Amino acid sequence: MRIDGLQYANWSEKVFRQMREGGLDAVHVTIAYHETFRETVLNFERWNRWFELFPDLIMKGQWASDIDRARETGRTAIFFGFQNPSPIEDDIGLVEILHTLGARFMQLSYNNQSLLATGCYESEDPGITRMGRQVIEEMNRVGLVVDMSHSADRSTIEAADISDRPIAITHANPYDWHPALRNKRDDVIRAVTQNGGMLGFSLYPHHLKDKSDCSLQSFCEMIARMADRYGVAHLGIGSDLCQDQPDSVVEWMRVGRWSKEIDYGEGSAANPGFPPQPAWFRDNRDFGNIEQGLRATGMSADEVGAIMGGNWYRFFEANFGPQGRA
Repeated sequence: MRIDGLQYANWSEKVFRQMREGGLDAVHVTIAYHETFRETVLNFERWNRWFELFPDLIMKGQWASDIDRARETGRTAIFFGFQNPSPIEDDIGLVEILHTLGARFMQLSYNNQSLLATGCYESEDPGITRMGRQVIEEMNRVGLVVDMSHSADRSTIEAADISDRPIAITHANPYDWHPALRNKRDDVIRAVTQNGGMLGFSLYPHHLKDKSDCSLQSFCEMIARMADRYGVAHLGIGSDLCQDQPDSVVEWMRVGRWSKEIDYGEGSAANPGFPPQPAWFRDNRDFGNIEQGLRATGMSADEVGAIMGGNWYRFFEANFGPQGRA
C-alpha cells in the first residue's frame, strides 16, 4: 500500500496516470491555500469534474474503506484538505459543512497568524486562540483532522494537547536534520506522536538536507532514525509534491491576498520559483525508490510497508468519522 500524505500538483491526466504508474493507492491533495468558503466550493466542483473525466484513474476518497475500493479497482483515492483555515472564514459552523463536502484535513495556520493559531514565520507565538480551541473541538467532533504542518512550535504543541483526537504534521522533516523554518523540532514532533499523531516526511527540496542535492540514502537514514526515536507507527510520507506548477503559484502560496510584497519563504529573490526535485524523486512514479531506500537502511518489510502507507491507512480509519464512531 502506498499513500501520500500531501500533494499540490498542477492536476492533469498525466499526473493521474503517473499516480497509477507509481502505485499510489491514496493521496491527500490540497484544495485550498487562501480561498474563501465559496472559492473552496468551486475547487470541490472542479475535482468532481476530474472524477467524471477520469473514472478509471481516480476516485473521491472520504473514508479509509475507499482506499480498499481504489485498490480493488486499480485507481487512486483522492482525499481533500486545506493548508489554511480560510475556507471556514470566521464561522465555526462551516467546519461540519466542509467535512460533509469531503474535507478531511485542515491546517490551523499557513505561515502567518490566523484566527486559530500562529504560523511558523511569525516572530511571536501566543499559541492556540480562543476560536482555535473551539474549532479544534468541532473538528474532533465531525472528523476533520487538525494539521499543523505550517504552524509555529507552541501552537503545534498546544494543538496536540488540546485535541481529543490525534493530529498530524502531514508534510515536514526534523529540524535537527535540516534547520528550515518549516521543519519541526524534537519537542514538537514528540508532542504530536506521543498523542497518537502522524508525521509525514516531505520531499520538497527546501525541507531537505542539501535541498535538491539531497541523497536518497540521507533521506531514508533520517527516516530510520526518526523511527527509532518516535516509533514506526507514527510515520509516513507527505511528499509536498508540487509537480508541473508554474512559478507564479509559489507567489500565490506565500502571498495570497495579505501582502503587497513578494514573500520568498525559504527560497530567495535569486531563486523565487519551485526548486528542482531530487533526481530520485521527480514525480509519483518514483515512490518505489523510497521503498527501496528504506529497505537498504535495514528496515523490515513490515516497517517499510507501515511508513509507505499502512500507518496513514490506520490513521484515516480512526480519524475521518464522527467522534465516537471512527
